[in-house]
Amino acid sequence: MTLSTKESIEMFRDINLTLGMLMEDNVNKEDIYSHLTSVIQNTDILDDAIVHQLIYYASKDMRDTNILREIRMLAGEVLVSLAAHDFNSVMYEVQNNFRILELPNEFVVLALAELTISYVSQSIPFMMMTLLAMQTMLRMAEDERMKGTFCIALEKFSKAIYKYINHWRDFPYPRLDANRLSDKIFMLFRYIMEKWVPLASPMQTLSIVKAHGPTVSLLLHREDFCEYALGQVPWLLNQYKDKEIDFHVTQSLKQILTAVVLYDIGLPRSLRRSIFINLLQQVCGAPEPPVKENEMEASSCFLILAHSTPAELMEFFDEQIRSNNEAIRMGILTLLRSAVNAEEPRLRNHIISIERTVKIVMGDASTKVRNSVLLLIQSMCEKSYIEAREGWPLIDYVFSQFVTSSRNLEKVVKTNFPENEKEEESVRETSLEVLKNLDPLVIGMPQVLWPKILTFVVPAEFTEALDHLFSIIRILIMAEERKKYSAKESTALVISTGAVKLPSPQQLLARLLVISMLAGLGELRGIGAIGLLKILPEIIHPKLVDLWKTCLPEFLQPLEGKNISIVLWETMLLQLLKESLWKINDTAWTVQLSRDFKQQMGSYSNTSIEKKFLWKALGTTLACCQDSDFVNSQIKEFLTAPNQLGDQRQGITSILGYCAETHLDIVLKVLKTFQNQENFFMNRYKSLFSGKKSLTKTDVMVIYGAVALHAPKKQLLTRLNQDIVSQVLCLYGQCSQVLGMSVMNKDMDLQMSFARSITEIAIAVQDAEDQEFKLSSKEMLIGYMLDFIRDEPLDSLASPVRWKALIAIRYLSKLKPQLSLHDHLNILEENIRRLLPLPSLENLKSEGQTDKDKEHIQFLYERSMDALGKLLKTMMWDNTDEEGCQEMFNLLRMWVVSPKEWERERAFQIIAKVLTSDAEAPENFKMGSLLGLLAPHFCDTLPTIRQAAASSAIGLFYIKGIRQEVERLQGLQEGLESDDEQVQIKISSKIAKIVSKFIPNDEILMFLEETLDGLESLNPTCTKACGIWMIAVLKEQGAALEDQLSEILSTIYHHMPVLRQKEESFQFTLEAVSQIASFHMDTVVVNLLQKPLPLDRDTRTLWKVLAEKPASNGKLLRALIDKLETELEDDIARVEAISVACAMYEVISMGISITRSYPALFTLLLKLVSCTLDQKMPTSPLSRRRRVMQQGEQQQIPDPCRLSTATLKCLQAQAMREGLAKESDEGDNLWTLLSSPSTHHIGICSLARSMAVWRHGVVLDIMEQLLSSLTSSSENYRITGTAFFSELMKEPILWKHGNLRDVLILMDQSAWDSNATLRQMAIRGLGNTASGAPHKVRKHKQLMLESIIRGLYHLARTEVVCESLKALKKILVLLTDRDVSFYFKEIVLQTRTFFEDEQDDVRLTAIFLFEDLASLTGKRWKIFFAEEIKKSLISFLLHLWDPNPKIGVACRDVLIVCIPFLGLQELYGAKKNQEILWILHTHSYTFFTSSWEIIRSAAVKLTDAIILNLTSQYVELLDREQLTTRLQALRQDTCISVQRAAEAALQTLLRRCKETGILL
Repeated sequence: MTLSTKESIEMFRDINLTLGMLMEDNVNKEDIYSHLTSVIQNTDILDDAIVHQLIYYASKDMRDTNILREIRMLAGEVLVSLAAHDFNSVMYEVQNNFRILELPNEFVVLALAELTISYVSQSIPFMMMTLLAMQTMLRMAEDERMKGTFCIALEKFSKAIYKYINHWRDFPYPRLDANRLSDKIFMLFRYIMEKWVPLASPMQTLSIVKAHGPTVSLLLHREDFCEYALGQVPWLLNQYKDKEIDFHVTQSLKQILTAVVLYDIGLPRSLRRSIFINLLQQVCGAPEPPVKENEMEASSCFLILAHSTPAELMEFFDEQIRSNNEAIRMGILTLLRSAVNAEEPRLRNHIISIERTVKIVMGDASTKVRNSVLLLIQSMCEKSYIEAREGWPLIDYVFSQFVTSSRNLEKVVKTNFPENEKEEESVRETSLEVLKNLDPLVIGMPQVLWPKILTFVVPAEFTEALDHLFSIIRILIMAEERKKYSAKESTALVISTGAVKLPSPQQLLARLLVISMLAGLGELRGIGAIGLLKILPEIIHPKLVDLWKTCLPEFLQPLEGKNISIVLWETMLLQLLKESLWKINDTAWTVQLSRDFKQQMGSYSNTSIEKKFLWKALGTTLACCQDSDFVNSQIKEFLTAPNQLGDQRQGITSILGYCAETHLDIVLKVLKTFQNQENFFMNRYKSLFSGKKSLTKTDVMVIYGAVALHAPKKQLLTRLNQDIVSQVLCLYGQCSQVLGMSVMNKDMDLQMSFARSITEIAIAVQDAEDQEFKLSSKEMLIGYMLDFIRDEPLDSLASPVRWKALIAIRYLSKLKPQLSLHDHLNILEENIRRLLPLPSLENLKSEGQTDKDKEHIQFLYERSMDALGKLLKTMMWDNTDEEGCQEMFNLLRMWVVSPKEWERERAFQIIAKVLTSDAEAPENFKMGSLLGLLAPHFCDTLPTIRQAAASSAIGLFYIKGIRQEVERLQGLQEGLESDDEQVQIKISSKIAKIVSKFIPNDEILMFLEETLDGLESLNPTCTKACGIWMIAVLKEQGAALEDQLSEILSTIYHHMPVLRQKEESFQFTLEAVSQIASFHMDTVVVNLLQKPLPLDRDTRTLWKVLAEKPASNGKLLRALIDKLETELEDDIARVEAISVACAMYEVISMGISITRSYPALFTLLLKLVSCTLDQKMPTSPLSRRRRVMQQGEQQQIPDPCRLSTATLKCLQAQAMREGLAKESDEGDNLWTLLSSPSTHHIGICSLARSMAVWRHGVVLDIMEQLLSSLTSSSENYRITGTAFFSELMKEPILWKHGNLRDVLILMDQSAWDSNATLRQMAIRGLGNTASGAPHKVRKHKQLMLESIIRGLYHLARTEVVCESLKALKKILVLLTDRDVSFYFKEIVLQTRTFFEDEQDDVRLTAIFLFEDLASLTGKRWKIFFAEEIKKSLISFLLHLWDPNPKIGVACRDVLIVCIPFLGLQELYGAKKNQEILWILHTHSYTFFTSSWEIIRSAAVKLTDAIILNLTSQYVELLDREQLTTRLQALRQDTCISVQRAAEAALQTLLRRCKETGILL
């Protein structure tokens, strides 16, 4: 199923649904019919059944009077829309309700009318029937609404029949008799006009008016009805009464006039005039303005009349326009303009009539009429409605209106009438628009314009219109030139006009040259003037044709849109004038030109660029004049009457200056004569006292400067000092005196004039390029200028004296004799101190009271700063000494870093002036320091500072001859205008990457010093830029800085304590060191290791930063390892080794990977810890670098061992994180043990136990590197190594993968060492071998047993004894009785000696060992061992109550093992064994004095039990006296339990003695 089919189904479903809704009562039928209309109009095909249903319901609702009119109207629209699908059915339905002699429903009539006009072709066949029925209905229509409905029907029926009559050939059926239809229309219309019109209401009249035009238009096609139809027109004209109906009247009249033209019907004169008058009234709208739509319809009617009766219409216009009615005149002019624009052919025959009509109103002063005339003239010019004989006054009128409106505007501004101003401005703009759009080449126009158009060139009042005027003249001349080349005969433009006075060639040249000056500013009139000069040489002078053809192409640059300096443009024009006058070589012609120049003085304002050029052109003309007498007379005239020049000073100065180019002698002579003649009268205030405009001494001073500037250089130098400089100084001295006394002169005009004169003299001398000439008064003149600057206030900038004085100093400084560097520095410093501290520009401008004052202050500010920059540039680059240049730059250093934005801005603007691409620096000029000063300010707060800094940096590269990447840098510079700090930083970073490539290697240090200073002192954004630049340079050039590293690092360290106070700056410093290290890690490491201990915070931070870089931290660690290896080669720890350890601590603490370097790091740090045990740190000299210490902080004396241990601890923590070690069983106590000499070996053992033996590769590497410790010359290191290996000896995996045989041998040797700790660790290692390599124990049993048993005799150190006991216990487990038979007795005897040792560990180990020995007695030592058991039995029994529970348990276990050796099955059996009881008794006394209370108590209790269980025989054998004494003593024991036990034992003894009858 296609999409269209789906849409159709949806549409039919929608219509059916809508039909269903129409059948319901309570629905909104208005929405339904609106929807149906839309659907029907947008549907091509509808089902017939649906159409018939819709027709039925629409017709029904349309006729239902109970329904709202709006709904009935919509129902009628639906019915008419359905005609597109089934016209016949719709027409049948309507006709069925439109019956003869029955008054139809209103909406049936409307539907029939709409159906007729919408479907003319189908409706015409039904028209006769319809009209017949309607004819019978009119008499029945009494209701006003019904009458209006019939009028609407008549209107539309008439339009349909009119269309059929005029286009019957386009209809698809045979021609019908239209006369029959028009007959019926005639009858209907006549009935309405006769019966309804007299009594019609306004609403009904409107309906009749709407029907009038179509009906009369239809009747006009019948000659028999024509007279009647035209007779109805006056009624129509009489309906012009109300704005609401006027438009429809005009619309009907337009239809009638159209039919009149179509059927070529002549209107009666009276009717035609009536139509003219009524229509004109609709256009003019008096007394009220017309409705726009009605006015447009009326204008259309006039266009029809202009086509049908142009002569009568022009006659009517001529008659009406002679009235003084403004509205009528404007209306007629507007109508004429419309007719001209419509290009009605029949109206073109009446051009002269139109021109004469226009001339009638040319004298009208009304702005609206004048504007309308100008618009009409514009249209006439465009459509060639200008006739050669009568046309010129119209063109002249346009120019005259421009002048008139300009003059009126001046008056209006003075009288302050804004409404009049707008109207006059409109006239002025219209006249200019007419000239702008004037096509001088339309038919007849050249004859009208040429050559009269030239009369408007010279007069000043036409200046504003010159651009259009020049365009017209150029087009005319160029068209004529084309005719000359394209045709044999030419209608050459000739200058002959009869009564019109044309300008002379000199006047034209003078005017065009002056106006051409504006081309330098890009103004159209200036460009037009230079364009005219190019094509007018023949008219100016025949001799100029070839010259201008050669020269003038250069002058066309402004025409091509190229930029050109205004000064250069002026020079080019003056040069053209010179060459033209030389080419003409006619003194009289030149004299006349000078007079014409002088005559035009009043045409321009004194401040205009044209006036300034005019003075110079006049001076140049006089310079070219060969008549010396004339030149002399002109100069005298200007000196005595300078007011004729406008601005007398500027005028006379320019004229005499340019005149001096060829007449220097004449000018100086006349000036001298003038001074002598006027000396008595002339003073600097003469113009105030004389009452007339005349020159002052100040004016003459300025003239001398201009004369020097323009004078021929060869002639100038010979006369400069005596005839010019001396005169200027003399005049200045005279002006500075009051009553003959010199005073401090505050006259700004005098100072300015003096400075200007001196500047021009200095420029003239410089241009002379005479290396031998010396200005004798140079120092004096510079002194005057400096005095001027010093006198200026430091809180304002109201005068241009500073600016002018700076310019003068700059040019004077270039002259001989040359100033010294000291003088240059003094001059610059003085000027800098007088300009840079000024308040900000905004504050300076706030002193101005008006906007003009503020603009002036800004102008002075910009010029003063520019002058200072140029002065510095001149003095700096004229100096061939690099140090001198640097000293001059240093004068600005304090201002570059000023906290005040405006001071920094000024400093950078000055630097930008100095560092330009055209500067030439000394060969050895260093850029590093200056670039470091500039770079941070790429991100300064003001865009002007950023741009100036970037320009300066680019200029610096130009100066150094580095031109690469300059265009790219300039492109990046534009982005610095952004106020977004992130954008600034990004661009600065890009520039830094480019620039860093080109900084000379030997200047990097200077650059870095500047950037580090910037990090300390600049604002945050500049600081960030500093850091970015520093890092960029180090990245680019770091590899080549090896020779400077020491100085660079020292510089960085020097700044770090202060930079730490600024976090971001400090981070950049750290990154810089890190960057250097990436190229020179070893050198940086060595440098950092020279820092004193303990490491200060900055040094620690540096180590950490170096460790943060994944790319280089491996290299860093390797360097530290190598350094530590070197320092510990002789097993002695010096301060350098401690420094390395401290560095390692900081590095490892950053979490860097140590997997590869762990063995080396571990062994080295372990060695260092060992070598620093109990060592004091050698005092090192204090660092020379700055250090910021907290209040109360003191210099700490470091403990080397603790420092080393801390590093090892850090290493182990990282090793645990990487799975290379495990947590120590001692926890954090491990590190305390390690750093103490007395517990170091314990800590080492614990450390060894924390080794991840499953990473046997790592541990084996450690063992390999630590093996040398066993033979080290350092006793501490031997102990360390022995202790470490002693723990590893018990690891089978290490015995399997590593060779511990050598270690075992070295252990055995160490077991005999004099150092007890070393012996202890060696014996432990031997003992641990039993766990790690049992086969080695069996193989070396004799060697090991001898070494271990030897330890049992080291009674001074129980640690050795204990270790020996433990080792024996471990080893004996692996041996047989035969293996130990030789040593058995010695072992047993030595073991028994430690049962009562004060050390728990010793006692416990001895008891354990004794228990193990029971299994090794064999037959040989069984009896011996039994005897030893008897001796030891008391100890085992008593220590069952040992303070250490473990010993009690061990004693119980050993008793169980040993009782069988006594022939007993269990310990309880010993009670009955009198021999054993007696042995116990004999050994018990020794325990009465035991240091342990519990043992003493147990011994007494045991004695009590023995006495109780002894037989009488053994009781008699007791040493009762001794026993009683001892027990009595124990009754006084400090322990209560002992006392009680002693008391009980005494009682038992007494009782047994009584029982046996023995006396105590």
